Amino acid sequence: MTGGRSGIGAAIVAALEGEVEVVDIADGRDVSEPATWSALEGPFDAAFLNAGIVTGEGDVASLSDEAYRRVLAANVDGVVFGVRELAARLMPAGGSIVVTASLAGLTEMPIDPVYALTKHALVGFVRSVAPQLEARGIRINALCPGIVDTPIIPQEVRAQLGGLRPMDPAFVAEAALEALRSGNTGEAWVVQPNRIERFEYPGVPGPR
Repeated sequence: MTGGRSGIGAAIVAALEGEVEVVDIADGRDVSEPATWSALEGPFDAAFLNAGIVTGEGDVASLSDEAYRRVLAANVDGVVFGVRELAARLMPAGGSIVVTASLAGLTEMPIDPVYALTKHALVGFVRSVAPQLEARGIRINALCPGIVDTPIIPQEVRAQLGGLRPMDPAFVAEAALEALRSGNTGEAWVVQPNRIERFEYPGVPGPR
């Protein structure tokens, strides 16, 4: 479990039965560092790759190099390095991986375009890596929740919600467990208030 000390990650940890290994920056374990993953011993039969941050910057002209590199490292590198290590040695008997993406990985998010970029990347990665993982007996799915009541939501975003209440992380944790136990792979699970369902992708037009 990455990002398991707060928000959705903490809710998933609370919903799981038994011992959970948590990898979190709060404990000095940076998921964007390959050494963090090579230090894990395993084996694991389930993994939730949940760590993520926002840039807090809506104006791309004002985006700093540091903020850009930081969000890509946490949101994208942390998942790619994790999946690589799980596939290579940490899931020798197969298993199931759930990657926390976002509804921003399926639609636009003008208030933080680079955050949306990272979440689109995760959805594309999950869909594309699924076949080779399936050959190893590993399923992988993306969780795409809407607005969740977590510490990463800036106050200015909360002020724009009006009467819309962010979802309880515990409800998103239920969806994560549903995705984990699903027999399907390479799918995106949309999580909205009182709604959990697999996203139906439109077909891509072929040649005329």
